[in-house]
Amino acid sequence: MDFNLNSEQQQLQDSVRRFVDKAYGFEARAALVRQGQGGSPANWRTFADNGWLAAALPEAYGGLGGSLIDTALIAQEFGRALVIEPYVGCAVLAAQTLVAGGTAAQKDRLLPLLGEGTRRIALAYSEPGSRGMPLPVTLRAESLWDRYVLHGTKSLVLGAPGADEFIVCAQAAETGAVTLLLIGADTPGLTRQRMPLHDGSLAEELVFDGVEVDATAVLGKPGAGLPALLTGLAHGTVALCAELVGVMEKAIEVTADYLKTRKQFGVPIGSFQALQHRIADMAAEMELARSMLFAALASVENDEPATRQRTLSAAKALIGRAAKTVCAQAIQLHGGIGMTEEYLVGHYFKRAVVADLQLGSSEQHEAAYASGFTSIRGLE
Repeated sequence: MDFNLNSEQQQLQDSVRRFVDKAYGFEARAALVRQGQGGSPANWRTFADNGWLAAALPEAYGGLGGSLIDTALIAQEFGRALVIEPYVGCAVLAAQTLVAGGTAAQKDRLLPLLGEGTRRIALAYSEPGSRGMPLPVTLRAESLWDRYVLHGTKSLVLGAPGADEFIVCAQAAETGAVTLLLIGADTPGLTRQRMPLHDGSLAEELVFDGVEVDATAVLGKPGAGLPALLTGLAHGTVALCAELVGVMEKAIEVTADYLKTRKQFGVPIGSFQALQHRIADMAAEMELARSMLFAALASVENDEPATRQRTLSAAKALIGRAAKTVCAQAIQLHGGIGMTEEYLVGHYFKRAVVADLQLGSSEQHEAAYASGFTSIRGLE
């Protein structure tokens, strides 16, 4: 797999960076966080107008036909600016699950709208008992003639605020197989509880209390939802890891600039050898994480499902821990100012902590890697 960017990919990366540098400065982001809406509709429109929401969608459905590398490039630049709009939740997790599992008619109806930014879909798969991992699924879908009745809870649904529909992962009551269903955000019986996260982003908890949908709500085929779910999660995990690489890049850049300007004993503290060693260690951690991101990208493109899942778990565990370490070191090298709400470096640490827990924590993925991920049915 060639990781040298071609001209189109370089232009994509440059366009995203120009946007975040111009329109997503620290003060602008802080204002969005204070509004408590999970981002700006105007920014989402900009994402769509620039083709970022459609970058990795198939050309047959109005997308640009790009690859997972395009997704990673966008996510990495968003990580540098701590973008709070739900790019990973809606434009990656839900969109790629739909690409992998939807029927031709479903994709023809929905994917162009996702790429245009006029409709948002969020993936509701995580539960209190699974904590971001794909299994177990306890939300039950009971089949009654031509309808399904849902009972259960989904937690920490990324991109749920502002979503028009949800892709809901459910266990068929009769067979235990995983089925995906498209459910409108205003469906009777669905209760939504907004959850502000520590990094300024938003999620929701969804409670399904006898929610009824007809059989046409099934995404793809009944009982065949797990492979599509795992594909969507694979793309989302790579995007989240790429975002954390961007977080580390910017945290190191900000810290290096601070060490050049902060003086002690009449000289910049960046001239102290001990601090030079510290920031060199941070850079080494970041480059190791970048290499692990490359391994994950190659695995998603080339490996069979079981190997892919193990590689993704290794990447999520390593990159999540590296991001927390690098950002914690950045705070320490700043001293007291790094702990203040008004200074940006602490917000990179907050994002690293939250992202480490999303889509499964480092500890969970480390355990999954050690076990070979054989607990997921259909991957043996």
